Amino acid sequence: MTKYLRLEKSGRIATLLIDRPEKKNAFLHEMWAALPGLVHKAMGDDEVRLLILRGAGGDAFSAGADIAEFGAKASDAAWGKANQSAIRDSQYALARAPKPTVSFIEGVCVGGGCGLSIACDLRVSGPKARFGITPARLGIVYSLHDTKLLVDLVGPAQAKRILFTAKLIGAAEAHRIGLVDFLSDDPAAALGELSEAILSASPLSIAGTKRNVSRILAGQSDDDEMTLAEFRTTFHSADYKEGVASFLGKREAEF
Repeated sequence: MTKYLRLEKSGRIATLLIDRPEKKNAFLHEMWAALPGLVHKAMGDDEVRLLILRGAGGDAFSAGADIAEFGAKASDAAWGKANQSAIRDSQYALARAPKPTVSFIEGVCVGGGCGLSIACDLRVSGPKARFGITPARLGIVYSLHDTKLLVDLVGPAQAKRILFTAKLIGAAEAHRIGLVDFLSDDPAAALGELSEAILSASPLSIAGTKRNVSRILAGQSDDDEMTLAEFRTTFHSADYKEGVASFLGKREAEF
């Protein structure tokens, strides 16, 4: 575990806080190693319906990997392999989380920090945020998995632009190309509205939607026996019964 990551819970919302503001929330190896377990802990909590990833301090979401540590350890092959695995596991944990994940972005969101953000389902940003993925400045190649997440989000041309140039872009530009979903002068209020909307919807429906979007992004283009069976079983669920009852009763559903 690490003192630089904290999992906090308030009602049905879990917040994973990146808490190293004096270093712009840059990630040490110990942080990469700890993050997957914290994501899995939130996903395994039956009370939790939404996970929010954010940086402490308000000036940075995350500046990515700590380059000082990376430079000092780069010649250690065993450390490099372990670090690569920890980063990959962190991305996988977020990208494949069964419950909704939202990144809340203030300030710098660069490198591995931007990678964590794009691994979430949705991104809420303030106007002063800056985004970039910068392996081209370091002479390294961005991983295929993370490149696919970026391409899925912004398309191949914009992904190439971001990776080829390694330049930072502002929040308005990030919003224009799809790197940010919600841009607001009051990002905390926008996050609150989004969270309320997600929590008011059927968790069964959301989970099924996440699975189907993942299947589509992995190349599936039509239903199979599994997806057809999942669709049929929803009509026997408690969520379906509550949804119908609330509609007929002209009231808000309580999922």
